[in-house]
Amino acid sequence: MTALSPSLAVLRLGWSFLEGVGAALILPAIVALVASNFDLAGRPRAYGLVASAGAVAVAAGPLIGGLFTTYLSWRWVFAGEVLVVLTILAMARRMADAPPEGRVRLDLVGTVLSAVGLALIVYGVLRSGTWGFVRPKADAPDWLGLSPVIWMILGGGVVVWLFLAWENRQLARGAEPLVDPSMLRNSVLRGGLTAFFFQYLLQAGLFFAIPLFLSVALGLSAVETGVRLLPLSVTLLLAAVGVPRFLPDVSPRRVVQIGFLALFAGIAIMVGALDAGAGPEIVTWPMLLAGLGVGALASQLGSVTVSSVPDEQSGDVGGLQNTVMYLGASIGTALAGAVLIAALSTTLLTGIEQNAAVSAELKSKATTQLSSNVSFVSDDQLQSALDEAGVPPQSADAVVQENATARIDGLRSSLSVLALIALIATFFSRRIPAVQPGSATAPSSAEDP
Repeated sequence: MTALSPSLAVLRLGWSFLEGVGAALILPAIVALVASNFDLAGRPRAYGLVASAGAVAVAAGPLIGGLFTTYLSWRWVFAGEVLVVLTILAMARRMADAPPEGRVRLDLVGTVLSAVGLALIVYGVLRSGTWGFVRPKADAPDWLGLSPVIWMILGGGVVVWLFLAWENRQLARGAEPLVDPSMLRNSVLRGGLTAFFFQYLLQAGLFFAIPLFLSVALGLSAVETGVRLLPLSVTLLLAAVGVPRFLPDVSPRRVVQIGFLALFAGIAIMVGALDAGAGPEIVTWPMLLAGLGVGALASQLGSVTVSSVPDEQSGDVGGLQNTVMYLGASIGTALAGAVLIAALSTTLLTGIEQNAAVSAELKSKATTQLSSNVSFVSDDQLQSALDEAGVPPQSADAVVQENATARIDGLRSSLSVLALIALIATFFSRRIPAVQPGSATAPSSAEDP
């Protein structure tokens, strides 16, 4: 449908809705299928391959999409997805199906409450860069003196609390809940889900900031940007497959901590290397370290979460796992973007105000217009806009130079926040078990008293 879409509405139906529904059905099932097709010893490698495939796809996507859109058409990207799906369907016969469960009634109230609560939180975070987090920005909606973002996040939290209360009520009545809240009392499961959340938050933030630097600040094409991201795929696969194969008895906690520290190191190197004259080569080492970190996390987290509960609950764990993954990715993208734009706005306005080459009239207009509407644009885009507005060449050159400086400052600020989060994630990884699932000393479960 998407490949053949004659209009934007049809494209959105096929790409946003139908593909989204398909992904929501497939991803939890993958977790259950791995649990039913691999024993405890083989699960770390299997889950590592599954997780690394998704991360590699994110890294390789810009390259593949860039090649198709540059030399053929964007429609061929979606046509290629059809071939991938047909290949998967043909190979699915080799898998052993997960044991069927008895027919249960769908918890419609729980479904609606969970969807509404998470949607409010995610949408609020996504709009924080435009509307402001607590104080509303200029021209943004004003709800009782505050930004709608904080009300949405608080409202979403209340709805999620109502969801958990409803699920407990379902259990008390003997009805089938959408999610068994008692699973969340398992400290190992909570630790694994928390690590998943931080992993995807950091991944999404990186894949937001780095392509902006390559494609906008440096003006690289989609293909060139994709090539620069490929080093991440190499070390990611090496770590995701190599750790379970060559270190099968390694401590999952230690591997997860090393993974987050590798992400921190990669991001920190990127922050230090960012400069107005920096070229695309500065992303190579950060991408190699980031890939190593993500691969290390992928090699352990799937097995840790699923092995913390009985196999019959693996489908439930898959649903929880993918919920926190998407939540983390949404928040990571929104947070990286909000910090970037905030720093960009502050640095650009300050630079223009203090630059003697910029006329007083242009400074006044910049203060009025840019305070609520700053975009991450290239030098060429800004130069064209200034020429169309009739800005004198001397002032235009000064504004372009200040924008280049502000772009770097915005990227540094955004990546610095991600580096701090990577360190925080290392602290939270203490709940990850110190021994491999299935080993003689591994605990069968870990519930809080």
